[in-house]
Amino acid sequence: MGDWAFASATELASKIQAKEVGCLELLDYFLARVERFNPVLNAIVVQDTERARIRAREADEALARGERWGPLHGVPMTIKESYNVAGTPTTNGRPDMKNNIAPEDALSVQRLKAAGVVLFGKTNVPLNLADFQSYNEIYGTTQNPWNLERIPGGSSGGSAAALAAGLTGFDTGSDIGGSIRNPAHYCGVYGHKPTWGLLPPRGHALPGTLAQSDLSVIGPLGRSAADLEVGVRVMAGPDEIESRGMRVDLPEPRQKGLGDYRVALWPNQALSPVSAETEARVGTVAEAITQAGGEVDFEARPDFDIEEGHRIYQSLLWATMGSRSTDEEFAAVVGESDRLDPSDQGDAARTIRSQVARHRDYLVANNARTHIRWAWHDFFQSYDALIAPIMATPAFAHDHRRFGERTIEVDGVERPYFEQIFWAGLAINSYLPSTVFPTGPGEEGLPIGLQIIGPQFGDLTTIALAGHLEAAGFAFEAPPGYGPA
Repeated sequence: MGDWAFASATELASKIQAKEVGCLELLDYFLARVERFNPVLNAIVVQDTERARIRAREADEALARGERWGPLHGVPMTIKESYNVAGTPTTNGRPDMKNNIAPEDALSVQRLKAAGVVLFGKTNVPLNLADFQSYNEIYGTTQNPWNLERIPGGSSGGSAAALAAGLTGFDTGSDIGGSIRNPAHYCGVYGHKPTWGLLPPRGHALPGTLAQSDLSVIGPLGRSAADLEVGVRVMAGPDEIESRGMRVDLPEPRQKGLGDYRVALWPNQALSPVSAETEARVGTVAEAITQAGGEVDFEARPDFDIEEGHRIYQSLLWATMGSRSTDEEFAAVVGESDRLDPSDQGDAARTIRSQVARHRDYLVANNARTHIRWAWHDFFQSYDALIAPIMATPAFAHDHRRFGERTIEVDGVERPYFEQIFWAGLAINSYLPSTVFPTGPGEEGLPIGLQIIGPQFGDLTTIALAGHLEAAGFAFEAPPGYGPA
């Protein structure tokens, strides 16, 4: 038996096409690893083994006939629990949705299957997909394979942990506040938050939800930049309701190598400070770009007020998150808002008010956000990409206290728990693509990832830059202790 645990999805697909491994053989290989490692990690929380084996046999038979279903033919895959997969539960970690069985596949699942994947399980999430950690009353807590005492990230934490530990070939998650990118950072894998609307999310939802919400996107995670590109190309394109008059024509990267890029660097920010070692990684990557002949600029920023931009993002984020609440939950927040002292303009008070914002308030914030989007557009006339942190530190210890009681320690200083959404919001608020790539373990032996932000619909450019950095040595590393038996 081969050792395929840490190969990328594209490498696995190539091995299948070369008949170095069969589809069923590869699925059974990953299932054996799930049986061995998942009881401790708790990354994969739903398994669909029998249907996956049927699918893998069909993939082998098709290959024997000379058929190739698509670029991921026969590749074993898991998917975030929040995606509808026919016959499996979609709960978003909510106990009241425990018995919600999806009647049909999400559109993205249909497209992934058409590309040839063998889907065999679903990965863990936090309650309501709203945490940097991945635990809930239904499925329990997911651990980080680099250190079981640390978080894997959230809300796509199970996805990133499964990929890092070599339990699956490919995965895809979702992101509204870093939920693809912070798990990729914490677990040392790749993750891509696409341009808003590029990958239609129909079916990534609880019953009754059909409209795509503001800010939120779906997107791939993998063990290489090439996996992200395949995932974007497979899942991108208009929904049926738009396809009569719309199509995707993503620009191909004009840069042929690392030396062709002009990159801005944003290593730290007083509004949301990052650790010294995280900041240093931005400098390390900048050095690699300059050594290859590329240009870097540590001073360049888009022309908008950074603090005001973050406040606008928060107001839109919490309003969007508030729309996910039940009638009873929303009524309770309305009550909290009504009881607030009008003079209270603290972060907690602003969050509560944003969750029950009037439509006019939302439209005013959206107009302000649109000015920021144009500032980014102007910025990317001069720069190909911007590289920045995605979180302040490597993975921190599990902390299941109430949100208001949690903090994150940054170089010995306690910082507010949700302060770190600043870095995620830079791309989210303006609908921009953002690719997280690994830079290697830090001082405690835990991965550190950085994000590459690009212009709207510049997804292939940010992914390509991650690929060039991968070739320069900023590549996936397997955590210790998950090798073959």
